[in-house]
Amino acid sequence: MQRQRQFLDYLHHERGLSPRTRAAYKRDLDQYADELKYLDLQDPCKVNEHQVRSIIARLHRRGLGPRSLQRLLSALRSFYRWLMREGLADHNPATAVKAPKAPAKLPATMDSDAVTQLLDIKENSPVAIRDKAIMELFYSSGLRLSELATLRWDQIDRTSGLLTVTGKGNKTRVVPIGSYAAKALDKWRKVRGNFAGFEEPHIFVSNRGTPISTRSIQSRIRYWAKKQGLPQQVYPHLLRHSFASHMLESSGDLRAVQELLGHADISTTQVYTHLDFQHLAKVYDKAHPRAKKK
Repeated sequence: MQRQRQFLDYLHHERGLSPRTRAAYKRDLDQYADELKYLDLQDPCKVNEHQVRSIIARLHRRGLGPRSLQRLLSALRSFYRWLMREGLADHNPATAVKAPKAPAKLPATMDSDAVTQLLDIKENSPVAIRDKAIMELFYSSGLRLSELATLRWDQIDRTSGLLTVTGKGNKTRVVPIGSYAAKALDKWRKVRGNFAGFEEPHIFVSNRGTPISTRSIQSRIRYWAKKQGLPQQVYPHLLRHSFASHMLESSGDLRAVQELLGHADISTTQVYTHLDFQHLAKVYDKAHPRAKKK
């Protein structure tokens, strides 16, 4: 389809999208073109909202999941916006069409015993001391990976034990540093000179003395999880999820956890209430006389 090729060229040259993103658009538009052929529709510019809705319903019946359908609709909206901009279409039939709602995916977490097992490492080298400080800080303060990788010493107030973080959307928040994380940071401060001087403002540095990369942090956490004998895959955001879940389980204060995580919308934080309810349901099933199955 010539118009599809022209649209993909527009994504490349004008919007500068990556080859991977353009390939995803192409797959979605190829699938759409096949559906149009099935409905005996030759010109996409003459498709109406009802027909797009029927295509989405048909694909859903054939087993295409809600997230894939949402991505397809997003591609179609972009395609039709471009057609309208070029004067080739007078309406966008995908604008009001919605995909079936995807089930909420609960974030994975670690229980407190698993976190303790992960953090109980032998600090017998500067690298091990650094890695423990990184992991303690993730779990202590619920930081995102990018936030921790870019941390500077001037963001820490050692007197108050508080850390100022700039997160998504340049939104600044203040979070506490737990006592274990504070001790780990003090140990790291004492040996950090093996790698970099204090003219380098970033707290965590690599063996070469440069700011540590996000990929290195992920790799080091995977290394320690394996070395400590943990069965599950461990990654930075898992420690953030665990921080949120454990805080909510202990305090029940959703607003406070929202502030600590830096979520703009409390609905983002509410997913952790489901985790807490899962925990409560398990306790109920084990403990309540009327819940036990005969």
